[in-house]
Amino acid sequence: MSHAGRQASAAARTPPGDGSAPEAPVDAGRKSWRDVIGAYVGLTKPRVIELLLLTTVPVMFYAARGVPELGTVVWTVLGGTLSAGSASVFNCVYDRDIDEQMRRTRRRALPRHIVSPLAALVFGFVLGIGSTIVLYLGVNGLSALLSVTAIAFYVFVYTMLLKRRTTQNIVWGGIAGCFPTLIGWTAVTGELAWTPVVLFMVVFFWTPPHTWALALRYREDYANVDVPMLPVVKPAGEVGRQIVLYSWVMVVTSLLLWPVAGTSLVYPVAAAVLGAVFLVEAHKMWSRARSSDALAEINPMRLFHASNLYLSLLFVAVALDPLLG
Repeated sequence: MSHAGRQASAAARTPPGDGSAPEAPVDAGRKSWRDVIGAYVGLTKPRVIELLLLTTVPVMFYAARGVPELGTVVWTVLGGTLSAGSASVFNCVYDRDIDEQMRRTRRRALPRHIVSPLAALVFGFVLGIGSTIVLYLGVNGLSALLSVTAIAFYVFVYTMLLKRRTTQNIVWGGIAGCFPTLIGWTAVTGELAWTPVVLFMVVFFWTPPHTWALALRYREDYANVDVPMLPVVKPAGEVGRQIVLYSWVMVVTSLLLWPVAGTSLVYPVAAAVLGAVFLVEAHKMWSRARSSDALAEINPMRLFHASNLYLSLLFVAVALDPLLG
C-alpha cells in the first residue's frame, strides 16, 4: 500500500470523536529555536538511547575486569548515542504515516511538521556517519562495524521489512537492540567472545516481554494502522503465555553468564533474585490476562516498567561483579 493509502486507511478506521485525531501542524512562522532543537532531539528517542547505553557501559566494566579507560568510555558512549539516534531518526522518517495516527506517537516532530522529512533524513545520515567516524577513530574498527550493522538491521530488517508484516516483528527486529553488548565488549577488548554473546541473548529474550507489554497497552493504536503486533492478532491470554515463555528463557540465559564468563557469586545471586521477581510479575500478568481482556484489569504497564528495572539492575550487577567479586 502507498504512503497516502496507508494514511487514508488508518484514518478511515479512526472513530470520530474518540480524541485520537492527529496533532495540528505547527505553523512554520511560530516555531521557536527551542521547538526545533527539541524536535530534533525527540527524533533520536532519548529514552531508547538511555536503555541501550545502560547495556553498553556495564559490559565495558566487565570486559576491563574493573574500571575501563575513561577515554574509551567517553568515545564509546558518544558513538553509541549517535548510532542509536541515527537509527531512531530513520525509523521516524519511514513510519511518519502511521505515527500521525497513533496516540502514542502523533506528537513527534514529523507528524506535527516541526521538521521536514528531508531534513530529518539528512539529520539521520549525519548522526550515522558521525557515529561511525567517532567509533572508528576513537575506539576501533570492529566497534564501528558493529554499530553500522545495528543501524542497518534496525532500519532495513525491522522498520522496513518486519514491522508491518509479521507478529514476530519485534522478536527478530529486536536483534538490533542487542548490539550494544557486543560494542561495549569490543570497545575494550578489540575482539568478540562468548561473554558478550550471552548478554546479547539476554537482551534478545528480554525484548518480547518488554515490547509486548507496551503493545498491549497500545494495541488499538497498532490495530488502527495495520501493524500486526502480537497483542493485535492474539488474545491477551496468549500474549501473556508467550511473555512468560520468553521470560523463563531470558532468566535461564542470564544465569549462563556465571559458567561462561566465570563471574564471582555477585552476578548469579543478583541474576537469580531479579529473575525470580520478574517471573512472578510475568506470571501475575498472564493470570490477569486469562481472566479478563480489559486493559485496566491486565495492567500491562506494570510488567513493562518491571522489565526496565530488571534489565537496568541486571547490568548494574554485570558492572559490579568484577569490582566486588
